[in-house]
Amino acid sequence: MIDEVKKLLIIPHIAVHNANALSSPFTIGFPAMTAWLGAVHALQRKLNSQGIDVKFKAVGVVSHDIDLQTYKGSNDFVHSIIGTANPLDKTGARSAFIEEARCHLEVSLVIEFDNLTLEQREPLVQQVTHLLHAKMKIASGDVKRFATPFCLNVTEGNDEEFKKLQRHLMPGYALIERRDLMLDAMNDKQDALQALLEYLTIHHSYETDDKGSVRWVKYRKRVNNKPAGWIVPIATGFYGISDLATAKNQRDPDTSHRFAESLVTLGEFKMPHRLHFVEDLLWHYQSEGDYYLCQQAKFAKPESLDSDDTSIESEF
Repeated sequence: MIDEVKKLLIIPHIAVHNANALSSPFTIGFPAMTAWLGAVHALQRKLNSQGIDVKFKAVGVVSHDIDLQTYKGSNDFVHSIIGTANPLDKTGARSAFIEEARCHLEVSLVIEFDNLTLEQREPLVQQVTHLLHAKMKIASGDVKRFATPFCLNVTEGNDEEFKKLQRHLMPGYALIERRDLMLDAMNDKQDALQALLEYLTIHHSYETDDKGSVRWVKYRKRVNNKPAGWIVPIATGFYGISDLATAKNQRDPDTSHRFAESLVTLGEFKMPHRLHFVEDLLWHYQSEGDYYLCQQAKFAKPESLDSDDTSIESEF
């Protein structure tokens, strides 16, 4: 990895309105990694159709701000989803609908690309700018604004070049994969869901002094006697539960259809200045057998995609 030159397209500070916050059937919050890689793949296909022969190899996501559309009253125990106002039916009543969790957020995308010469980079930036202004969707949300995209070469192991990239991404938090935490817990014979909840649960305890005063303390699980960091559950792909076949009224008649479950594992939001290589923040597609994953290179090993995979399957 050292001395490898990364060709990067940076799209800074994209403000996305009403993005899909229901990242899996049982998690709510930051959109799934499949949404970000899917949006970049859609962008590549639009560029290819317009004569720009670019290939997007990997994607990094840096969050600058997020506003989850939920509400909690003063006496409420849980948060409620803030729904959209849907039209009344013919009887004047509210029509039945499934509430969709939404969020407004601002992110920067770091996209590794290939197949372009130096002369082709300016048309790439111009066309990306045009497509984003043309109301392209990202994570099911509307793009409200973004800073000017630009291209950058970063040599892995070159601190000065990497610091230049870091300056464009600060302040913010890069989403990285922490499947290793679940793997360590499961090696200790913990169930996958139990391992995930163990890192997310906030514990409360109290201490009493000599005078009888009570002080409440809250804490989360530590790793190597240090805080585990900003750990979150993230949806990173799908697991096929049926054979490839043709379904009635499928959207793409040329692609086989199959039912799938979503996969959830642990991730961590980490400030870019704590990373050392571009590869530390990039996510790649990885498929093996029935698994269709978005994951980072350090976990992209076929042996990690067997029946003991450290992701949690849930019905999708």
